[in-house]
Amino acid sequence: MSHVADEVPLTLDGQPPKTLGVLDQGALWANLGVSLLGFSGALLLLNPTGDAPLSLSAALVATVVGSLIGTAMVGLSAIPGTRTGQPAMVLLRGLFGARISYAPTVLNIVQMLGWGAFELWVIAKAATAIFDGVAYPVWVVLAGVLTTALTIWPLGAIRLLRRYVTVGVIVSMIWFTWFFLTQAPAPAGGSWTGFAPAVDYVIALSVSWVPLAADFARHSRSGRAAFTGIVGGYTVAQVACLGLGVYAVAIAGAAAVNADNTAVFTPFVAAPLGALFFGILVLRETDQSFANVYSTTMSLQNLMPRVDRRVISTAIGVFTVVIALVVDVTSYGAFLGVIGAVFVPMFAVLAVDYFGFGRSDRWNTDEDAPSRWSMLVPWALGFAAYWLTTSTPTIAAWDGFWASARDAIGFTRQPWMNGALGAAVVAALVTALIGVSQRRAVRR
Repeated sequence: MSHVADEVPLTLDGQPPKTLGVLDQGALWANLGVSLLGFSGALLLLNPTGDAPLSLSAALVATVVGSLIGTAMVGLSAIPGTRTGQPAMVLLRGLFGARISYAPTVLNIVQMLGWGAFELWVIAKAATAIFDGVAYPVWVVLAGVLTTALTIWPLGAIRLLRRYVTVGVIVSMIWFTWFFLTQAPAPAGGSWTGFAPAVDYVIALSVSWVPLAADFARHSRSGRAAFTGIVGGYTVAQVACLGLGVYAVAIAGAAAVNADNTAVFTPFVAAPLGALFFGILVLRETDQSFANVYSTTMSLQNLMPRVDRRVISTAIGVFTVVIALVVDVTSYGAFLGVIGAVFVPMFAVLAVDYFGFGRSDRWNTDEDAPSRWSMLVPWALGFAAYWLTTSTPTIAAWDGFWASARDAIGFTRQPWMNGALGAAVVAALVTALIGVSQRRAVRR
């Protein structure tokens, strides 16, 4: 099969077409902002610490603030991809050097495989809520086949989202919003006490897309189109998604959703025409698995730049199906959260180094790009800052380690502290200090 001129090149040697405008990016990121498990995520939004429920107004404000901050980070990380035409992990050659970039690339492959399998699980569970007679493995395989096909023709998939799928998603979201607002009682009570942890949670949802933003932005017509599409499309969609989730959790019952997060699907299916409109959202969820599998492919091309991406995509598609069928992916979520924290400080380092020190015109993404060991320092310090300041629980042993670290250095985490922002600020400041000192050394 010959390569289509307006599709993604088969290897890294090819020139990426610049065909995506702001509407293409906006449609892609709006669809990524609507997540089926984002509905159950409203449970954590309303009570992020487990002991301080938020009021409805506090939860909605936290959603808007967290989404804007998080998507701004994602949008900023996308711009270098637009300018250089390189995927996200290849951009790290300019930050760390080619050889060191392989380490975060492997981490990204691990987390993207996990998220891809997790999305297939979500799709299959949601589909069984509509069609109870079809077995879970059947839906996993069907979702995997569709995901793989979208990954082989990624730019075509984005155009399909813009022209057709987005309209169906908007109609479905409006329908459910009308029904829930008229039929479900708004959550009462609560306070603003857990506002900062709630913002931290929403930022974490947004910045989880940082490691793959440049994979799509490299095909944007401009950096402005990529940034605007990401911030606008994802913010609006995520606010709507979590807002709907608040009402869906109220209908299903917090205890039921806490015991089984797929219980949040029941109010959607039970609504008038719910099976139809929820079915549209289930079909749309394949863009989540598509994005994760495609990012895995792009990451592997950093390690194997001359291997046909279609071969890689097919292999990854099959592998994610196998994982979703044989592994308890629900137990993988906390581990994925730990890995995800790697990339917030990393891209803060990249942003400061790329934009702040005139390196954008000489960003070296060659296969022999020299190692830059100094950039590991702000990354590591930012990673530590994330876990010292975050209040989001993950794995007991991991959380216990960082609690001991706080005690050892005499650091007290304050209620207003935010892990993602803490990591980004520390990593950015240390990167700036290193950049200034290096400039002075050159002048001397």
